[in-house]
Amino acid sequence: MSYIFFYILFLPDSWRILMGIIFSGLLTPLIFTPDIDFSGRVVICIMMAFIGYSATGVPARWITEQFKKLILGDKKRR
Repeated sequence: MSYIFFYILFLPDSWRILMGIIFSGLLTPLIFTPDIDFSGRVVICIMMAFIGYSATGVPARWITEQFKKLILGDKKRR
């Protein structure tokens, strides 16, 4: 179980997904207009989550590198 936890913690894609969801949750309500129905809102939320996922590649790699240094130490593989 701990192996799965650390695998998810050290995987940049898990951080990209999390930041994409946060990005969507924070910015999507600013885009909505009163005339958008439920299906339109769902499409916009999904679109914003994918944009957030795409835009957070560099920060996600930085976060995972920092966690690796913090937890595993500052050892570089050669």
